Amino acid sequence: MATVIEERARPRAGRRLSEAARYILGVLLGIVILLLLFGKRSELLASWHQLGQVSFAWAAVAVGAEALSLWIFAFLQHRVLRLSGTRIRMPALYLLTLANDAIAATVPGEPAVSSAYRYRYYRRRGASSASAGWTVFTILIAQAIGMSLLLLLGVVVALAASTSAAGTGVTLLGLVVVVGAGAVLVRRDLVLRLAGRLVRLFQRLTGYPRGSVGARVEATLTRMREIPLGPVPTVVVVALAAAVWFSDFLCLAFSFRAVHAPIPWDGVLLAYGAAQVVGSFPIVPGGLGIVEGSLAVILVAYGTSRVAALSAAIMFRAVNFWLAIVIGWLGVAAIALHERRVARPAPDPAAGSGLQPVGAAPPD
Repeated sequence: MATVIEERARPRAGRRLSEAARYILGVLLGIVILLLLFGKRSELLASWHQLGQVSFAWAAVAVGAEALSLWIFAFLQHRVLRLSGTRIRMPALYLLTLANDAIAATVPGEPAVSSAYRYRYYRRRGASSASAGWTVFTILIAQAIGMSLLLLLGVVVALAASTSAAGTGVTLLGLVVVVGAGAVLVRRDLVLRLAGRLVRLFQRLTGYPRGSVGARVEATLTRMREIPLGPVPTVVVVALAAAVWFSDFLCLAFSFRAVHAPIPWDGVLLAYGAAQVVGSFPIVPGGLGIVEGSLAVILVAYGTSRVAALSAAIMFRAVNFWLAIVIGWLGVAAIALHERRVARPAPDPAAGSGLQPVGAAPPD
């Protein structure tokens, strides 16, 4: 898994071209959705007017909720890394989280690129290939379970507020997804063994990965299966992953307060979960336009006025997407600068002083 992630992140001409084309098409699609969303001039003007009267106190609370979400994700990484025998300090992981969030929202090739970025960061901080790969794999599964739980809770809340039983099937389906994802996390050894077999099959059919790369993949997957994850740590990891999503959801709830709109509690959690799931599809970078449109449409369906729904969605994305991108790329630059300084050899104090370094051969 670790070597697969690393190999996936290596640039290739054909893949770069296809990802760039998908990125451009995704951006255009997002712009089209936004234009359709803003198609009615009166509603757009009303939304901008409402955003112009934003409560800065509630906006700051929304920013705080998003910052808490990112901190919890950093702590989730810290916890999973410790389970695999690696210790990285929280400030470093929080900076990594900021950078990773910006990369995930803007760089084509998700989720492979941001996962590979985290993997390489772990490796540079002393994690083994098995530990780094196991951490990326475990967090991805835990995030899927956390979102499934949140979405299931949203469905239950929406059904409780409705007299219709039409959503019972959706609730049962969501429960099946949660149980299935939990089984994958608990029995990850079976998934990793299956991944090893798929790698061998792919190697026989295509010849890739060649030579030592295939052996490295096999060895890494074997070491990853040996890292323990008991029932209690599993529950803790899933709870932290769910807390990441819930704190991000609170950013949306506080965004309603920031634009002086009532929170539609019967549908806002379901709208958030559905928008995040749709926005995670690797079509539009960061779900640009998709998340805003999904949020507004579902919120309106649950009785929120179009102006309030659109204003809250824009406010939420201003914090969750645009502000996170700006701060995150500053984090990417800070990490790159730090690594450059660490990689730079220390100057020799004897250089330029005319002194002969200790142990050096005398000049001829």
